[in-house]
Amino acid sequence: MRKVFNFNAGPAMLAEEVLDQAQKEMLDWHGTGMSIMELGHRGAEFKEVTDQAESDLRELMTIPDHYQVLFLPGGATAQFAMVPINLMAANKHADYIDTGIWSKKAIDEAKRYGDVNIAARLVVEDELVSIPSQDTWSLNPHASYVHFTPNETIDGVEFHKLPETNGVPLVADMSSNILSRPINVSDYGIIYAGAQKNIGQAGITVIIIRDDLVRDPLPGMPTLYSYPLHVAQKSFYNTPPVYAWYIAGLTFAWMKRQGGVKHFAEVNQRKSEKLYRFIDEHKEFYINSIHPSCRSRMNVPFNIVNKNLIDSFLNEAAESGLTNLRGHRLSGGIRASMYNAMPEIGVDALINFMREFAKKNG
Repeated sequence: MRKVFNFNAGPAMLAEEVLDQAQKEMLDWHGTGMSIMELGHRGAEFKEVTDQAESDLRELMTIPDHYQVLFLPGGATAQFAMVPINLMAANKHADYIDTGIWSKKAIDEAKRYGDVNIAARLVVEDELVSIPSQDTWSLNPHASYVHFTPNETIDGVEFHKLPETNGVPLVADMSSNILSRPINVSDYGIIYAGAQKNIGQAGITVIIIRDDLVRDPLPGMPTLYSYPLHVAQKSFYNTPPVYAWYIAGLTFAWMKRQGGVKHFAEVNQRKSEKLYRFIDEHKEFYINSIHPSCRSRMNVPFNIVNKNLIDSFLNEAAESGLTNLRGHRLSGGIRASMYNAMPEIGVDALINFMREFAKKNG
């Protein structure tokens, strides 16, 4: 057991079992006498790694055969451009749902390639931030796609109900909640996710794309920003981030051994309910400003009524083995990120610390 519980939002905590296996295989992968980082990326050995990783991900998410799975570099931020470049070629109109900082970044990038309609924004009700009811949205029935961010890492907002798009392809940036609970992949046109939260280490991005959306991109775009190219080359047009792909594969296998996505959904629900319940029961000391209907299970931002205590909280928490709780530089405060690799005992330890800190400083 490691000595700290890492609440970082990303790169995030990795499962100790995954790290142990990577350590054991670092110098000699499966008797080859070479590290996985030294193997030729087009050789049979690495193909074994990539084929197994895709197979395990397809099993974990029940991905239908008419969806392609890509493992690409560039982070989710590259997908902010790749999505409009590839989907706006026929109709340069798209709907975006603005629910936080990452949504805004995707919107700003998409505006480079076509007309962006912001169909909905966060609202404030009784001093609580919430996602507006869909009957207030202004969706364009002729849009090329509808883009949303199911979980906002910085803002702590999560969709708990799937948007209804009436047949318009739904595109989701699932970087911070992929594999955290079961979903029906067929409800989506494209799902993309940076790895550094629930999948593995930073450096690789998973894209799940329905076959009919693998279309010719806008003319004159960079070669590497073409979905058809990467589908045709099976993510091997250029040298992939081999070690990040390997770690993702180890993580998928670990998830299967634990009981799959359903198991993690149950644990994640318990973890988040415990922390929110404690915060709600101590409103005289701790504050969470997100409406209960859209609170994130992955990222819990909160504050202290007396903001002068925040630095003391963070320093003492770190001394107690609870690390990386400082809120994002744009929002401040405190944030506990509780992805799949965060064990329930880590959240229990955080709550116990919060209880003692409030007693001492209340």
